[in-house]
Amino acid sequence: MTGGDPSRSAVAIRPALPAEVDRLRRIDKAARTRYRGQPGLAGAVDAPAIAAERFQTGWTFVAEREAQPTGFMLLQAVDGLLYLANISVAPDASGRGIGRALLTAAEDHAHKLGLPAVTLTTFRSPPWNGPWFRRFGYETMPEARIGDGLRSIRSRQAAVVDMATRETLWKRLG
Repeated sequence: MTGGDPSRSAVAIRPALPAEVDRLRRIDKAARTRYRGQPGLAGAVDAPAIAAERFQTGWTFVAEREAQPTGFMLLQAVDGLLYLANISVAPDASGRGIGRALLTAAEDHAHKLGLPAVTLTTFRSPPWNGPWFRRFGYETMPEARIGDGLRSIRSRQAAVVDMATRETLWKRLG
């Protein structure tokens, strides 16, 4: 080995394969165990894994490290912007640059599609949610810029989570 941190080995981002859906659902479920002990967010731990049919809309990308899927993201075009519907990293791979690699790939995908921004909804408080996205240039999306599609997504979320714990962020791309 010639220096470097072996825990930060190269991350490859690629489109998901249909046969990987069950594995990605397990990564999502495992990633949500981080919410255990977070005030007001225990429901995220107890909720069922992401529905398999959600992988049939938009684009799903997988993060691979050492030829093993360690994270993924779901992207959808919503209101003329790229919506980051889900980003999950396996707990044992957390803190190794996988989430950042996925986020960069989302921004690259938006550029490729000619979409001017990436949007998302997330919890405000855990450090790996709102604060993490803000470190990479995401800001609170002005209410006036939120379109009907994103409003519909937030309305569906309101049926299962306290929206006071959530925020809508975006990053305009240059």
